[in-house]
Amino acid sequence: MNDGITGRSFEASESARGWRVVGDGASVFYATPSLAVSVELVRAIGEIHGVEAHLPDIDVRPGGVTVRLVTVAEDWYGMSQRDVEIARQVSAAAEGLGLVADPSALQSVLVIPGAPNPAQVMPFWQAALGYVPRPDSPDEDLVDPRGRGPALWFEAMEEPRPGGTGAVHVAVWVPAEQAEARVAAALAAGGRIVRDTFAPSWWTLADAAGNEVDVSSLTGRE
Repeated sequence: MNDGITGRSFEASESARGWRVVGDGASVFYATPSLAVSVELVRAIGEIHGVEAHLPDIDVRPGGVTVRLVTVAEDWYGMSQRDVEIARQVSAAAEGLGLVADPSALQSVLVIPGAPNPAQVMPFWQAALGYVPRPDSPDEDLVDPRGRGPALWFEAMEEPRPGGTGAVHVAVWVPAEQAEARVAAALAAGGRIVRDTFAPSWWTLADAAGNEVDVSSLTGRE
């Protein structure tokens, strides 16, 4: 992999207007007034030169279209110069249809099973979900081969639960400008802060029952 770049470099590029790196890929959302306009946008993306060699994930739902770009290789899973170029052309296609990107609609969810020995539990989750190891980190991550479900990252627990058991929590990636508001909303809804040592990269919050979520963003990361 020789054209990999950091998420921060992607967001700093001129091509990234409206795009945000949330999790392992960059996404953009365009609200559309009708399914017909959504189809027009997908058709325009399909006509981008070279797109067949680096296909984006495209999600068409009532109300709009989400496009996600990520470069996957045996030694890389993240942003690349190819993503910068495709993002530029996707943005141009959308703007040609009069569509405006809405970063506030973006987020990405990661599921984090924790265990004293993650290698013991990964085969179970792979079999139960029909997932596959992520090419660049097969000992830590599982991904949906269809690109639909959230990825799983397996964490070695420094302090196992009573009885040596593990625990599962989730991480929600949001655009950097939304992170503090998301934390505030969760606290106002009855949550509490478990850890803010790594804020503003992420905050660990818990609900009243002790279930945890990390609110994460690109801030402070490479």
